[in-house]
Amino acid sequence: MAWLFLFLAGLFEVGWAVGLKYSDGFTRPLPSVLTVAAMLVSLILLGLALRSIPLGTGYAIWTSIGTIGTVVFGVIYLAEPATAARVFCVALILTGIIGLKLVSNT
Repeated sequence: MAWLFLFLAGLFEVGWAVGLKYSDGFTRPLPSVLTVAAMLVSLILLGLALRSIPLGTGYAIWTSIGTIGTVVFGVIYLAEPATAARVFCVALILTGIIGLKLVSNT
């Protein structure tokens, strides 16, 4: 169950990272409230996951899910460039996530 919590926490991290863009510096009320709510949910789920997943592994995977998800969102919905270098760097992050999961004791 901890890995599910961690995955969901990562997805909510994507939500609040994207929300920061749409909140326009917390000047737009609805996006701002949704961003803060996503932050809270993400942190609660991360805390639950870290009950049984090692801190370094959990935190690294949480931030990696957020990073990859945010980059993918930017490419698909914000017309950010999907250069070979960016794709390669995202692949490196994904490789790190997989490696951490494989060597984890939980």
